[in-house]
Amino acid sequence: MSQTEISTLGEFGLIDRLTDSLPVHHASTVVSVGDDAAVLNYPDSEVLVTTDMLLENVHFDLTYVPLKHLGYKAAVVNFSDIYAMNGTPRQITVGLGISKRFTVEHIEALYSGIRLACEIYGVDIVGGDTCASHQGLVITITCIGDVPKGKAVRRSGAKPTDIICVSGDLGAAYMGLQLLEREKVASAGRPDFQPDFAGKEYIVERQLKPEARRDVIEALAKAGIVPTAMMDVSDGLSSELLHICKDSKVGCRVYEDRIPIDYQTALMAEELNMNLVTAALNGGEDYELLFTVPLSMHDRIGQIPGVKEIGYITDEDKGCALVARDGESEIPLKAQGWNPLAQENE
Repeated sequence: MSQTEISTLGEFGLIDRLTDSLPVHHASTVVSVGDDAAVLNYPDSEVLVTTDMLLENVHFDLTYVPLKHLGYKAAVVNFSDIYAMNGTPRQITVGLGISKRFTVEHIEALYSGIRLACEIYGVDIVGGDTCASHQGLVITITCIGDVPKGKAVRRSGAKPTDIICVSGDLGAAYMGLQLLEREKVASAGRPDFQPDFAGKEYIVERQLKPEARRDVIEALAKAGIVPTAMMDVSDGLSSELLHICKDSKVGCRVYEDRIPIDYQTALMAEELNMNLVTAALNGGEDYELLFTVPLSMHDRIGQIPGVKEIGYITDEDKGCALVARDGESEIPLKAQGWNPLAQENE
């Protein structure tokens, strides 16, 4: 298929091509793409805003990440932040830094993933920007959402005796990344190499195409549950728990044998001779919801599919620890998840 140099369209021509016939899903979108700025109207709710930046060779590797999947993931991780505040994502803006090696068709593939995510989650694309990049591909997405007044859930509301809950399973995205990296190394210098993902499709999908847990937020609302604190698991369970405990001025106990782990995740950890619990605690990029609820909500939580109780909140002076499988030994929790500013990640 022939490829079109971006210079033949120019910045505004590329934007017009990417944003042609964008649907509008929300009455809160008054003016969308095409003016100097979008116009939004939220008369009866609180507005939530979040931004994520993704840098090539820092946050993603195009050796094994398809551009459409990358676009989808870039949008969904922002939606996840809004859901983690108990809100609903409504609009996004998309900023792209593009190096000369990318063609119009490349950027269209990326944008098709963003548009697909917006279609599935009912989110409007209302603006953005493109510019030249000398450091590969850069993606910056800002997501705007809303939450009924007084219903926003922060990190700082957890109380002693609250139950700690998590949705889905943990460690799969990290193990998917390890598999992709292994196959990348194996493919070096072998143009006809075919990666082997048989029996491991789930963990690959969890890395390349994560989903935000809108269903959990909807189930909590239906059950009449407003969490006392909540985060999405982007940097690892340990890191997120420590954020909640620090901001809420509490401690916690999490039970090793209650951490939900998928069978494929366990198999991959065994194959790579990696510690399974470490992967689940510190892997990150699961985009599951970690939240706390009052002890009185125990029965209601038990009725929500895919949500598991993994521990409880304690007084601050008891610290934060993992309770081993023997039910007695305790291991202090440490924030060993993804740190974007750590030296080894530069």
